[in-house]
Amino acid sequence: MRRSNARKVRPRLENQMDHIKLQYRSARPVFRNPNSKNAKHRSRILLYTSILLALVLFCYILIFWNRDEQRKRYGVVIDGGSTGTRIHVFKYEVRNGNSVLDFTEKGLKTMKVSPGLSAHIEEPERAGAAVAELVEFARRNVPKEYWGKTEIRLMATAGMRLLKERDQERILAVCRKVLRGSGFRFLDNWATVISGSDEGLYAWVVANYALGTLGGDPAHTTGIIELGGASAQVIFVSDEPMPPEYSRKVKFGNFTYNLYSHSLLQYGQNVALELLRELLVSGSQEEATESEGRKLVDPCTPRGYTRDQETQKLSPVSLIEKNRYPSTFHPYGNFSECRSASLKLLRKGKDRCSYQRCYIGSTFIPKLQGKFLATENFFYTSKFFELTPRGFLSKLMVAGQQFCEGDWTELKRKYHSLDEEELLRYCFSSAYIVALLHDSLGIALDDDRIGYANQVQNIPLDWALGAFILHSAIDSDVQHSNWIMIVISGDSSTLLLLLGFSLVSIAAWIVFKWRKPKQKTIYDLEKGKYIVKRGSRYS
Repeated sequence: MRRSNARKVRPRLENQMDHIKLQYRSARPVFRNPNSKNAKHRSRILLYTSILLALVLFCYILIFWNRDEQRKRYGVVIDGGSTGTRIHVFKYEVRNGNSVLDFTEKGLKTMKVSPGLSAHIEEPERAGAAVAELVEFARRNVPKEYWGKTEIRLMATAGMRLLKERDQERILAVCRKVLRGSGFRFLDNWATVISGSDEGLYAWVVANYALGTLGGDPAHTTGIIELGGASAQVIFVSDEPMPPEYSRKVKFGNFTYNLYSHSLLQYGQNVALELLRELLVSGSQEEATESEGRKLVDPCTPRGYTRDQETQKLSPVSLIEKNRYPSTFHPYGNFSECRSASLKLLRKGKDRCSYQRCYIGSTFIPKLQGKFLATENFFYTSKFFELTPRGFLSKLMVAGQQFCEGDWTELKRKYHSLDEEELLRYCFSSAYIVALLHDSLGIALDDDRIGYANQVQNIPLDWALGAFILHSAIDSDVQHSNWIMIVISGDSSTLLLLLGFSLVSIAAWIVFKWRKPKQKTIYDLEKGKYIVKRGSRYS
């Protein structure tokens, strides 16, 4: 009985096993669908088409958008100096959000009109006419389609700083009216009288930009000593503690620069000469002794010079409370006495110094650190006397002495190409520079840390260029900080870049999913359980 029962059970188990095997095998043709090859072909075509379109769009963005991103732009800065008003028209490009500046002749156009804005104190409309002439120059050098996007700024310096505030505003009001109708982008607060500290800061910026040290280690930067017509600027990186009114902090790139910056108003070459002559007239200068029928001795004017009545007028920056020099000056060129008189002028007010030391007047100046560039009238004087930077001051003393003590008639014959009034200044400038740099600031006569330059690497060392560089950097930082608004506004093609990046990412995801092996669940007879198996996507 037991054996018959056992024989009956076995056929049923075998039938069940056969049934399981048949079910598994009958299911396999599902994965070998006859249309799988066509589906695979269509999927590949779709995949490759998507990738190709994404790449084409991305290349379009890289080429054409980048070409638009590198588009030309223009900027205009008007320098309202003491002796003249100069306009600078800049052409530059924006690449990947950064301004790429070109200060060569192709990228920088300049024009100057004389006299300075401060000379029109009695007739402000003439200042407006001078600015209008400069605006016309800008229009000729900026394509009309760029006018509305081009900023124009007017920055007046020491000549205007010497005027009373109400007189400054009268002149600026006329200039603003001209600039508002220029067609360029302009706001009223873009026409201002800048501080001497700002002027020095901008000069430092352009010098270090040209030298390649801006944005680098502060210890490797170069200081600036600038001798203008109405003021002198001193600015350099200093690690000494200093009063807040003399301290400036500038962030550029990854570095913050702690700078000493100060403008010595009325210590510019032209105004200093006027002040020296005023002291001669008042008799407060010891070297100004009366002789030959109440004629005053002028040690800073070569012998034989005759002052024309028309040239007796003070420069525009010294019109305040003075009209003319007396005709009693007796030219008595003497370099040593002119240097001594200049030094006393530089030391005037030193008794009021409230700091540990004051090199010039009552002004705080820390000990000079690092390398320096002496610019503007320092350079023009060195160029006139054909001097090299090495041993400049010692050579200048020799050249200045020969010039000051020469005969005026012979000097005019030798330098016949120069204007008489310009030529006359070089006796004073040579003596004044020695008194300023050596006698006051303590620079050795053979110190080679100081270079005398007007440009570096074909970049003019003009403070107006530094202002443009700094404003461009600030504008660039603002644009980067507001990148979300730029994308939303559509004012930039950043949105297209993001779109292209998204499409490429989607294409990469499709490739990943396509190449990822397909998983399927099967029943493993040997293990007696369901398992997950990886296989070809179309197998």
